[in-house]
Parts: sequence; structure tokens; C-alpha cells
Amino acid sequence: MADTNLDVKPSKEDLVFPVLAQSWDEGIPLGNANVGALVWQKGSALRFSLDCTDLWDLRPADNLSGDNYRFAWVKEQIRKKDYLPVQQKFDHPYDREPAPSKIPGAALEFSLEKLGAPHQVRLYLNNALCETTWENGTCLQTFIHATKPVGWFAFTNLKPDIVPVIVPPVYANDTEGGTSDPVTGQDLRRLGYEQGKVEQNGNRLVYHQKGYDDFYYDVVVEWKRSGKTLYGVWSVTASHSGVSAALEVADALQRGLKKDYKTHLDYWQKFWKQSSVALPNSVLQKQYRNEMYKFGSATREHSCPISLQAVWTADNGKLPPWKGDYHHDLNTQLSYWPAYTGNYLSEGLGYLNTLWKQRDVYKRYTRQYFEADGMNVPGVCTLTGEPMGGWIQYAMSQTVGAWLAQHFYLHWKYSADSDFLRDRAYPFIRDVAVYMEQISIVDANGVRKLEFSSSPEIYDNSLQAWFPDMTNYDLSLMHFIFKVAAETAEAQGFTDESQHWKLLKAQLPSYDLDGEGALTFAKGYPYNSSHRHFSHALAFHPLGLIDWSNGEQSQQIIKATLKKLEDYGPDYWTGYSYSWYANMKARAFDGDAAAKALHTFAENFCLKNTFHANGDQSGTGKSKFTYRPFTLEGNFAFASGVQEMLLQSHTGVVRVFPAIPQSWQNVSFENLRAVGAFLVSAEKKNGKVIKLHVLSEKGGQLKIISPADGSVLTYETKPGERIEIIRN
Repeated sequence: MADTNLDVKPSKEDLVFPVLAQSWDEGIPLGNANVGALVWQKGSALRFSLDCTDLWDLRPADNLSGDNYRFAWVKEQIRKKDYLPVQQKFDHPYDREPAPSKIPGAALEFSLEKLGAPHQVRLYLNNALCETTWENGTCLQTFIHATKPVGWFAFTNLKPDIVPVIVPPVYANDTEGGTSDPVTGQDLRRLGYEQGKVEQNGNRLVYHQKGYDDFYYDVVVEWKRSGKTLYGVWSVTASHSGVSAALEVADALQRGLKKDYKTHLDYWQKFWKQSSVALPNSVLQKQYRNEMYKFGSATREHSCPISLQAVWTADNGKLPPWKGDYHHDLNTQLSYWPAYTGNYLSEGLGYLNTLWKQRDVYKRYTRQYFEADGMNVPGVCTLTGEPMGGWIQYAMSQTVGAWLAQHFYLHWKYSADSDFLRDRAYPFIRDVAVYMEQISIVDANGVRKLEFSSSPEIYDNSLQAWFPDMTNYDLSLMHFIFKVAAETAEAQGFTDESQHWKLLKAQLPSYDLDGEGALTFAKGYPYNSSHRHFSHALAFHPLGLIDWSNGEQSQQIIKATLKKLEDYGPDYWTGYSYSWYANMKARAFDGDAAAKALHTFAENFCLKNTFHANGDQSGTGKSKFTYRPFTLEGNFAFASGVQEMLLQSHTGVVRVFPAIPQSWQNVSFENLRAVGAFLVSAEKKNGKVIKLHVLSEKGGQLKIISPADGSVLTYETKPGERIEIIRN
């Protein structure tokens, strides 16, 4: 029998608990962007909640068809002020119908009746491994392979005779039950599946579950026992993936535990070397490292994008919150903020590759619903990019494609990859710009606008949510798409096209400001009550159209806008609001406020396993929302907030430590990425910058603020050149 003890390397940021979590959403998360697991305790069993990203019920949303499946019809109802038919057609079915939706996989359980309760559970971040130990010396180590769709478990010094058991979700429609609330999740039985069966053949279990139409998925586990050692492999695969769970398990057992663990570690060691930060605040340091661990567990270059819960679908007998879908009114965007400055461009490509592959779906949607050429993207969509409906001001927003296009723009700016610009960034941006030109109108005064406008999620899905004047949200995205269309066209020598986009941008109105100079939602609608979505301030962050570096006028707008957020407070903020606010404060160079907001997020809006629970979990009044549906965008926006405090380059000028608290006398980072494909490392010790190194990946001009005197230093760099501006 081969040795099954796996070497681990602890860190201060590891999650360590004296007991197993008692609920699925507090379980230890493991994942590789394809399959995932949560390790926790349910009743008297140690439970692995198993998941796979492409487990979806993809039945068509029947309401998204027919003669009235047109934005022109929606606008007719708005003009008539008869909005109920729109709600009945587009909004209500999302709440009422259980599908389309992400669905759970199954659970793998081990009885604790003979083992007893463990005395420690630990997530080793360095190793992406969960270890559970008992006082009698029994030890369980489990990990999901970094690149293969398999999970391993290994018990050592195991005396009781225990075996794994597959526990399927209850899909059988023997009773009609459960709520129709998309937030708390509908009962799985409403899907109407015939209950799948678990079959055993020796030390091998197979669970086969048929879903909608010809879809099915398989869960396979196989194990071996010798003396006091029990180890095995599991896999979850979907029928449309072309991958077989049975073959994956067999291949893994053939490779062996130790070999798989080595290749698993090779991946994670490389991942952790891509960048790192060292913060003097232990709460923020621990949260940041766990956020980046989750990021590394949830996305890969060729994976599906990060959905609301990624590879950790609810294991509570229900559909996941908001159907585990793809929300593009902020959730996917915020989830990928850490990819750029964090130096995880490859991982970020999971998002961009999918958006690129689904262009035909988006273009069909654009032709059908908006009756326009070019391309928009559904604000809420399925695994395959099909619209799902919901509150259509946001679920079928007119401008969401422009916000997604920003990520193509950011990848180009941070990678300096001219091939990506030519082959991906500009074509995607151009398609969105073509669409935006067609759906906008030019009034008698030569002003380009939308006939009706919206702003997530102001006035929910009511008639009032359609504004007669341009919202700053829609307007900022129109300004952005025409601006970057011009820039990306110019960068390739397409002068005529660039000029065309510039002319369109010049037709757009200015942003609306209130009497204090703060950004409003729209003309006559100031920010005058607490709200979780800072959609009105998109021009400031993340789009960077209004930036501190632009001068006094922009600075006044930023200060007034942030003051309004502070004046009306966080009563109706969620966790991601605090993370987003921290990013905004960092952009305004207020490190103390940024750190405070991030600290509030970590301490009040996260569960024990660091998952973002939307509402305040502390009972200290940080928000009037106290519910706990778990979503990930707040986590990853937190990571971005830390990065913004340490390094900013969005203006084309690199700033190190631009927004750290005055009390942070000792802080450092390695290999954060700046615009232009520059990798920056810096250290501050006893309040003085003692190290500032830059590696130029692609060559080109580097502009960087001198920590010594604030002057702009300019370097002409060659590809691969390393510049030691300050040597420690």
C-alpha cells in the first residue's frame, strides 16, 4: 500500500476551525473552476457537497418569444403607462418558473457515528487542501485536482469500517412543494425530474441523473481500503461536456494519489507566485488571501465564467439563490476585477473566452429583442448565454454589453497584446458600439440619447424604473463604448472608424449633477436614499471617465458623489456595496476610508468560510439587510479594493501605495500588474519606500510617480527589461 500522507505547508491565512461547519454555505470550499466541493457536517455525516459548473437545466424560457418579444413593444407599454403586461411577460416567469437554472450535483458522505466529531478542520491555502483530524489520530485529507475534474480523499489511521455514500438531491416530483422565491431558492422537485438511482458495484458507486430533455449527469466515486487507510476518487460530469466521470475516476486511480497531488501542487505553486501582498492589517491580509484562493478555485482560461456561486451550488434541497445564473448588472463584472492588477490575466480569460464564443447567441438576441444590428448581451443569462428575463430594465438592459466590453478593453490595456486587440477586443467593442449607435436617437438639438433609460436597480421593476431622461448609468456606458471604440480603432490605424466613434461620443450629453455637484441617477432624481448599487457613479468607478487626475472639476464631482453615499449611509447596502465603496475611496486616494470599508466587509458580511453573504451577519447595524444568500462578487471586489490601495495605473501613470492608511508603515507587494504590461514590486518599511522594481513584459514607455518627490519618471523600456527604480 502506497503512503497516502500528503505534505502540507501552513500559512497564517489558513481557515482553521475546531469543528466542521453545520451548514453548506459555511463549508470549506474546494474547486478548480470545473468541479467544486464544500466540506461540512450534515447531521451525523461528514459531507462533501459536489458540484460542476455545467450542471444546468437549459429548458427554453417560453415567455422570451412571440410577437411581443420586442423592446419596441415594451416602449409602447411605457408610453401608454400600461406596464403590467410587460411584467407579466418578462418579469413574473423568472420568479415563478424553476428553470432555466443551475442545478446541484450530489453529496458524498462518510458516517461520523463511529468516528466521532473531529477536533480540527483546516483549509491549507498553499496546497488547496482540506484536512480534518480526530483526537484518536485519524486524519482525512481531501483536494480537488487543479486541472482534472476529480476530487481525492484519503483517510489515514482509520480504525472504523466506514465507506463513502452518494446522497442524491431529491428531484422526484412526488409532492409539489417549496417556495417560488428566486432568492431563497425554489424546491428542486419543481423541476419534475425522474429521480436518479445510485448503483454499487464493489467499491464503486455510480449516480446517474436525467435532467431536462436529453441532458443528464453522472457522479462516480471509487475507493480502496487497506488496513487503516481508505482513499478514493470522485468525479461529476455533464452529458454535453463530452467527458465521462467513470473514465476520469479510472484515469485518476491509474495515475495514483501522489502523482495527482504533485501536479495539483505544481499548478497552485505557480498560481501563488503570480502575485502576492503583505498587509499590516491581519484581518485584511487573511481575507485577501482567501479571496484570491477562491478566485483560483473558480476560474481558468478555458472555464465557464464565475456565476453567482461558481462551483459551490446550494446543497439545501433547493435551487441556488437567483438560480445560480449569470448576472451582468454587476455580479460577473465585479467578480473579475482582481484579474488585471492582480496579474491573473489568464484566469480572467475564462470570462472573455465565453463572451467571445457566445457572440452568435448575443447577436440573435439583439436582432430579435432590440431589432438592431451589432451586439448586446443579456443582463441575466444561462450557461449558454440565452436570456432568462427578470426585471428587464436590468435583465435585458440596453447598455450592459458596454460594461462587459470594458473587460476586453482592460485585458488589452494590461496585457499590451496587439493580437488580442486585433482579434478580440476591437471586434467585440465595435459590435457593441454598432448596436449602441442603432438603438440611440438624435433629438432636434443634435443630442444623442435613449428614448427610455434605466439604472440598476432603482425603482426595481416598476414603470418608474424607466426614466424619460438619460440615467448617468446608461450615459456613462455610452460615453465609454464610443470612447474606447475610437481608441482601439485608432490603435490599429483605422482612422476613419475612430473619427466616427468620436463624433458619436461628442453627441452625448454631459453627466447630470445635483445642486451640490454630485452625480445623480438621472435629471430630477438625485441620490437621496441609501441604495446598494452605485450605478449612478459608474463614470467614476469602474469606468474611470471621471478621474481624480482630470483636475479640480472631476475631483469636486468625485468628492460630492462620495459624500452623498456617506450622508445617506449604508442602510440598504449589501456586502458588495462596501467592497465597491472601498475601490471608489482608493481611487480618491483615501486609504483610511478604503481600509475601513474593507474591514467592515470582512467582519460583518462574510460567513466563517469567508463567503460573502449579502446581508449584515454581525447584528451591528452595518446594513438593514440581514439575509444570507451567498454570492461571490463582493469577495472579488474586496480583492480589487486591496489592489487599488497598493497600485494604480488606469490613467497610464503608475502609482505605488496610492491609497494606504497613514498607519501602514510596513507594507509590500510582488508582481502586481500595471497598464502597459508592467509587473511592479514595491516595499514600504518604517514609512519609507525602500524597494520599487518594474519588469517590462512587452517594452514601451513607462511613466511612474517617484515615491521620493512625486515627480513623473519616464523610461523607454525593452521587452523583458527589469528596472530597479529604488533598490533595497
